Amino acid sequence: MGSAYDTARLVTDDERRARMARRHAIAPAHRVADAVAATRAMTVLHATEPSTVHLSAHARADVTIADVERALYADRSLVKQLAMRRTLFVFPRDLLPAAWGSASARVAATEHRRLAKEIERQGLTDDGDAWLATAMAAIERLLADGADHSATEIRERVAEVEGRVSRSAGKSYASVGSIAPNVLTLLGAHARIVRGVNGGQWRTSRPRWTAMTTWLGEVPAPFDEADGYAELTRRWLRTFGPGTEADLVWWFGATKAAVRRSLADVGAVPVALESGSIGWVLPDDLAEEAPVAPWTALLPTLDPTTMGWRERDFYLDPAHVRHLFDSVGNGGTSAWVDGRMVGGWVQDENGVVRVVSIGRLSPAHRTLLDVEADRLTDLLDGAIITNVYKSHLMLGRSYP
Repeated sequence: MGSAYDTARLVTDDERRARMARRHAIAPAHRVADAVAATRAMTVLHATEPSTVHLSAHARADVTIADVERALYADRSLVKQLAMRRTLFVFPRDLLPAAWGSASARVAATEHRRLAKEIERQGLTDDGDAWLATAMAAIERLLADGADHSATEIRERVAEVEGRVSRSAGKSYASVGSIAPNVLTLLGAHARIVRGVNGGQWRTSRPRWTAMTTWLGEVPAPFDEADGYAELTRRWLRTFGPGTEADLVWWFGATKAAVRRSLADVGAVPVALESGSIGWVLPDDLAEEAPVAPWTALLPTLDPTTMGWRERDFYLDPAHVRHLFDSVGNGGTSAWVDGRMVGGWVQDENGVVRVVSIGRLSPAHRTLLDVEADRLTDLLDGAIITNVYKSHLMLGRSYP
């Protein structure tokens, strides 16, 4: 799909930011009821950083840490699944079959091929596919009784996953480690096992793996590939639309052909964007969005609003990217004013949240951001968030 389309109307940047405020539930007046609704608002939540799930939900709903933990581990209405771009996400439970048949299946196939070749290259076997089949079956036998186990426990109890491999040879960060975590990740991508109860506190990731059948009870069948991509595209457009073809290709980590097919399958309609690009919306989503009252928000590292589009100029000054993202494109903590990223946030030694803006803010906007900082400080109650992925601003490097 190129740019030669008859577009019925222009969706301005102001309107896109108003859509964001309501649909992403990040404008305080438009927050939703609970953690599940917050996740649905965003299609999925990023879960690479364990604290992001809780902080993203809290940014969109008046929920506590315990509320999010309950949805994840007691109600199991939210489930962690490796999917788009080989990234870990939290899905609403009903959306899992769509991912299993499309984005997760794509990741699993790619990861399976890569790991089989790596096992052979490292000298563990001459037949990586057979080795993986044996190892995965052995892990599933261990988990068949409904128990859960940490990666360490599985490595100790399943002889079939014995083996160590070197990683990043020749690099300053080279290491040698067990192959078992890679096999667990692969089984998770295949949706045969799942990250169950967290063995650590909420800001760390120490999953206890369990069989998907144990975790969910009745496991629905995955969608076929086309239907899976179509359902994910439908939900993405409801959350992020209008978005460009490039946005969807990036978000999925899929091919242009797959994205074009899914846009056609959902009957997506082209609209003009201020950038000059063609955006896509669902056919029942052409009504003009009303303006939103002034609002502010504080979002965590890798929040889905920050990471939902590839083309971000409508909410992010290109000159600010180097301050608010790391060197490989991971978004750090962020401060938002009326749909624009204007800075980030950090904590002092007592856990108090402090907004760091890039450029000058009006007194009214500063006051609104201070309200959000107090709200987040109250949630954290002295807990310090540590992140693997840190923007330059979070690292305290110079900024305008």
